Amino acid sequence: MEKRKLGKTGRNVSAIGFGAWQIGAAWGDVSEEDALSALRTSVESGVDFIDTADVYGDGRSERLVGQILKEYPHLTVASKMGRRGPQELGAYSPGNFRAWNDRSRSELGVDTIDLVQLHCPPDEVIASEAVFDDLDAMVSEGRIRSYGVSVETCAQALAAIQRPGVAGVQIILNAFRHKPLEQVLPAAREAGVGIIARVPLASGLLSGKYTAQTSFGEDDHRNFNRSGDAFDVGETFSGIDFETGLEAVERVRAVVPEGMTMAQFALRWILDQPGVSTVIPGARNAEQARGNAEAAFLDPLPQQVHTAVHEVYDELVRPQVHHRW
Repeated sequence: MEKRKLGKTGRNVSAIGFGAWQIGAAWGDVSEEDALSALRTSVESGVDFIDTADVYGDGRSERLVGQILKEYPHLTVASKMGRRGPQELGAYSPGNFRAWNDRSRSELGVDTIDLVQLHCPPDEVIASEAVFDDLDAMVSEGRIRSYGVSVETCAQALAAIQRPGVAGVQIILNAFRHKPLEQVLPAAREAGVGIIARVPLASGLLSGKYTAQTSFGEDDHRNFNRSGDAFDVGETFSGIDFETGLEAVERVRAVVPEGMTMAQFALRWILDQPGVSTVIPGARNAEQARGNAEAAFLDPLPQQVHTAVHEVYDELVRPQVHHRW
């Protein structure tokens, strides 16, 4: 699989990674057997970057990733911290950082975490010199090798990129979320900061498998967070309403090249964007994991296809999301 430089981490990682939110919680039930099978299949297909967080299943995701890390110690693992306390600057303290980090290192079974990202923090945290001074100290202490920021908005991404110690920024980027292409990706390339593209399938919309009759379980964020009741609504279907999303999917489906699934098309679209370090789709079983990895081996999409996707975005999606994130 193609390897790409992951910003200032000094590491090259697979163009397709594995997003481990889905095997933790909030995506319906995923058995431990299926989760481990998805992880192993991904690694055996060439994936060597896994992204998780301490709050995904209250540690379940990290524990599963830790099991795989014992089998495949060459992997680069990123986790996140910051959502275990109130979303205010005072909670982002040296004591909390080390307590959260101790817990994550224990769950993952490592002494040092390759990359730790602040987990969608509020603006005042990204603006705090003390927060980043403390992250530098944690690198010096050997707790983490590098740090970054997972963000909700392009403004937050641009602020994080200006921090000299930030190795990477994680941001929602997909065929229904184009705004990062305008300033964030160019700024990251200029600063040598990696870009981790998350929510690449718009919570599964871009898999092309949903219809107006599709329903989601009570424990699935695609049910309980459609209005942003649990966390930022932009994390669910990339912020677009479900009905408009289905219409946009059908428009995009018309330009998917033969022999490519719609999910693979969506991943390839992101890989074609200059400055993307890795894309982190989730997978709930081995079949999905294998299909995701195969997207890295597909040819780049023709320019006319990219143009068609932009036209669908401008007409149907832009009015709902572009001004918000």
